[in-house]
Amino acid sequence: MGDSASSSSSSSRVSVHNSLGGVADLLLWRNRTGAVIVLVSSTVFWFLFERAGYNLLSFVSNVLLLLVAILFLWAKSASLLNRPLPPVPNMEIPEEFAVKAADDIRVLINRVLSIASDITVARNPIRLLQMSLVLWAISYVGTLINSLTLVYIGILLSLSVPLVYEKYQDHIDDKLNSTSKVIRSISMKIPMMPVSKEKKYQ
Repeated sequence: MGDSASSSSSSSRVSVHNSLGGVADLLLWRNRTGAVIVLVSSTVFWFLFERAGYNLLSFVSNVLLLLVAILFLWAKSASLLNRPLPPVPNMEIPEEFAVKAADDIRVLINRVLSIASDITVARNPIRLLQMSLVLWAISYVGTLINSLTLVYIGILLSLSVPLVYEKYQDHIDDKLNSTSKVIRSISMKIPMMPVSKEKKYQ
């Protein structure tokens, strides 16, 4: 009896790897090198721009100036010493990458439009409550910290939350289901305004 319940719950589990799409290996730390690069580079950027007070425009221009100078000196010394030229890659975006990025952006925009349609057309009070709480939380957090720190915290959460959720998916799903039931019962008690003709007081 217990085996059948556990097998049915395991078969109904949503695969975290499949739901994350192309960045699943990175966010679940299966591509450890890429995850470490993202974590270290975002930490360095946050420290430079938030703590050290570095300017983004001056940073980009200084990095490009250093890169161009290194490539120029490398090419000059290679021609003088009969050494190979610097291995500069082909600087163009592949068509497959652009199509994939456009598809991902289209899916995201369609999801946002679906939520907006749920709130305005279907008048879904649960979705309205969810979006109100999320937007209020973002607004409140925005008053406490600046946008760069918020982006950095988002990167840290994206590198940790999917990994924790994959490990403890059953427990988290149980808690989320019970919380969702409580929110639904509360929203059912909220009186809905009936659609009727407005009374004119003049």
